[in-house]
Amino acid sequence: MLSEPHSGQLAAWGNALLAGLVSPDDAVLAIVGDDAVHRVEGLPGESGPVGLTLALGRLRALGVTGLRVALPAPGHPLGLSGPPAFNARALEAEEAVVCHGSALGLVPEVYEAGPDGDVHVEVVWHCLAVREAPPADVPSLGEAERELAEALRDATEVLSRLDVAGSGPVAEAAVDAYRARAERGREVLAPGYPPRAVRVLELAQRVGLLISVAYENGHGGAVSASEMAARAEALRPVERTARRAQVAAYNAFVEERERGVR
Repeated sequence: MLSEPHSGQLAAWGNALLAGLVSPDDAVLAIVGDDAVHRVEGLPGESGPVGLTLALGRLRALGVTGLRVALPAPGHPLGLSGPPAFNARALEAEEAVVCHGSALGLVPEVYEAGPDGDVHVEVVWHCLAVREAPPADVPSLGEAERELAEALRDATEVLSRLDVAGSGPVAEAAVDAYRARAERGREVLAPGYPPRAVRVLELAQRVGLLISVAYENGHGGAVSASEMAARAEALRPVERTARRAQVAAYNAFVEERERGVR
């Protein structure tokens, strides 16, 4: 989880656009980021792929008032509501955007081309029908924040006991690099999101970063099979908690609108 999912950027900036808080050009620029191009395929009323600007305008015309994120994993359909065809595609991509106000969803398919050092990324969003039902297992922002604090404390204790890379110099260097990157461009969430959503997403990113460092820097002191299994057991619920918090943060815009906060 060193970078944010494509679905997060589409939902966050799409919500700001739908609310009239940013221009179409600014929204599309933020969504595409460093990618070469994004297109949307299967949009009702269109015979072929269209650009993001046209797609977001068409979704608004179709009644879409907000966008939610889903980050499913095997055995955990986080943020999904069906039907099975959409869930299967979202699970394969490990992410999706679910529209609020119209029974549609968007699943990204990422293509990479070019030599090392000059890779171009293109994203095709597949628009599919979804079931209008509450998303699975999405916590409130308050719940997500409490869960993250508890999970981080428990995981740090276990990983330190096992001498696993996750709190040493390598981890601290990675965290410092993340902080520097965040300071250069803090608007991971678009205008209009509540401060608590920003705080929860930043904490989820930090937790996800530590998980990645723990996995990517060898076994540390966890050299036995039992110790490696203990590390995996410690990280699994933390990773699940971080994903739940990510979804809660991205979905806060729509949740507040539903409660009449905005």
